[in-house]
Amino acid sequence: MRHPLDIVAMFAALWLLASMMLDALTPKELTAVMIAVAIGPAIVITAVFYYLRCPRTDFAVIFAALWLISDIAIAFVSPTQLPHFLIALGFVPALVIGSVLHWQRFQRRHEQLPAPSAKRS
Repeated sequence: MRHPLDIVAMFAALWLLASMMLDALTPKELTAVMIAVAIGPAIVITAVFYYLRCPRTDFAVIFAALWLISDIAIAFVSPTQLPHFLIALGFVPALVIGSVLHWQRFQRRHEQLPAPSAKRS
């Protein structure tokens, strides 16, 4: 069973790690504290859905949406313009998850199709 304190510790560590990594990638004017404030709500919401045992597919879609929202929030709090690769980085989880879901749907559809029968002459 998932203990709430374990979840809090795990997501707090992820929050700190993400803040420090994004601080290294962003301009000097954007501090780790500003980034932490921008991504904090997304981390809390993600932790709540993890605690509620949200289905994997739904959790992945929620994570991708919150990641994109956090990227937009970082752009809003940044005193300078962000590099273009950071803006594109916000779309990567949504693109990957969308591709995986599309591939799974494509695979299921081909499994359900009946095999073509041989024509009788």
